[in-house]
Amino acid sequence: MKTDNIRTRFAPSPTGFMHIGNLRTALYTFIIAKKYGGKFILRIEDTDQERFVEGAAGAVYKTLKDCGLYWDEGPDVGGPYAPYIQSERTGVYREYALKLIESGNAYFCFCTKERMEKVHEQQKADGITPAYDRHCRDLNPEEVKKLLDNNTPYVIRQKVPLEGETIFRDELFGEITVPNKDLDDQILLKQDGMPTYNFANVIDDHLMDITHIVRGREYLSSTPKYNLLYEAFGWESPCYIHVEQIMRDASHKLSKRDGDAYFGDFVEAGYHIPAILNYIALLGWSPKGENEIYSLDELINEFSIDGLSKSPSIFDPVKMKAINAEWLRRMPHDEFKSLVLPYIKKNCKRDDIDFDVLVRTLQPRTELFTDIPEKVDFIDTLPGYNNDLYFNKKMKTSPETAAEALKAVLPVLEGISEEGWNEENIHAALFAEIERLGVKNGWLLWPVRVALSGKALTPGGGVELAAVIGREESLNRIRKGIEKLV
Repeated sequence: MKTDNIRTRFAPSPTGFMHIGNLRTALYTFIIAKKYGGKFILRIEDTDQERFVEGAAGAVYKTLKDCGLYWDEGPDVGGPYAPYIQSERTGVYREYALKLIESGNAYFCFCTKERMEKVHEQQKADGITPAYDRHCRDLNPEEVKKLLDNNTPYVIRQKVPLEGETIFRDELFGEITVPNKDLDDQILLKQDGMPTYNFANVIDDHLMDITHIVRGREYLSSTPKYNLLYEAFGWESPCYIHVEQIMRDASHKLSKRDGDAYFGDFVEAGYHIPAILNYIALLGWSPKGENEIYSLDELINEFSIDGLSKSPSIFDPVKMKAINAEWLRRMPHDEFKSLVLPYIKKNCKRDDIDFDVLVRTLQPRTELFTDIPEKVDFIDTLPGYNNDLYFNKKMKTSPETAAEALKAVLPVLEGISEEGWNEENIHAALFAEIERLGVKNGWLLWPVRVALSGKALTPGGGVELAAVIGREESLNRIRKGIEKLV
């Protein structure tokens, strides 16, 4: 693969929110450009006005920026090949479509929608795959001129050779040969003057000097027609990299139509954005070593095209969550704290707690940011709980032993001053009591955990919980625990 003067492009259609399949394409496209010191271009392909969704282009910009995939040229930053929105380039496409007619590589087609429906119905009845029957391909010039002079609606179609083969190379799948007789005369310019996707992207990729194109394997079958267009203009074709699909399971691909896997949905579900990028990079690409956790810069450094897979990837939500959890565990304390505080404060309105201790206990126990509100919902108000929570077979505790433990704990904790109330002093005092009583740690600490939280599952044990919620509230909850037990 050539690596000089690389220019890649991500060219989404503004038809909705960003699906992770599209985001993965953007990611690979960005990585290839940055790995070789090239340019990453953003282009909005909005030629299909019927599917245009208001605000979708803005959602594309936001998603890419949130992910750190900043473009060197594009609609909002400009560049030497502006405009970068296809609906603003319609005159360019008509110019090049007419050049193809002049060279004999395209033609005017005046077939009506009604005629084409009848043709396709008959083809289906005959067991033939519906395609254009080339009715207008060989109209004589006089007839064409007459129809044009009468303002007869038309489209412009590509004149595909009826014989021979089209050969192209893909970086993953190698050299591919397709008989020209298997290709249809696709529409290049529609009746409304708008180009089709298949035509506009060829024109723009050439005019914008795009050298490498990353797209889904579903476009592999269209590539021979793209290459014929390049040949018709006498242009050099770009380097193609067709990546395999992401599957929901062995039989179903992830689909926008089915509402699968939108990027924004994962963010709302509590995933860390760099972890999302990390995971989708691995859906179709295998690093050379054993490591699976990569920042964007590390992905750029490690990425190689020969690591891309020729087989579909199965989206595994369990694996994705595990990678997200690992990202959170590895995060510096202050960064994790800044990210989780909004989630903590959804259920915790107090400002007088020890947030540093709380964050430190949450970090190794958090898989998703959205796990956090439920983990801290006991801090403001002790929930009502059943004394059966004091039963713990592993700790060998029961409501009866818990009553003993809490009665022993209360004067110990009361002996710690407000000024000295911190995790270190609480730990020292409780473990000194454990040693004095000659009991197992859990015998004493499990009842403290339950009394302070009213829950069996908490971020941290009794020592950390006491440090977090403070002296007065901790003592009040211990006393309430004793009252409920006796």
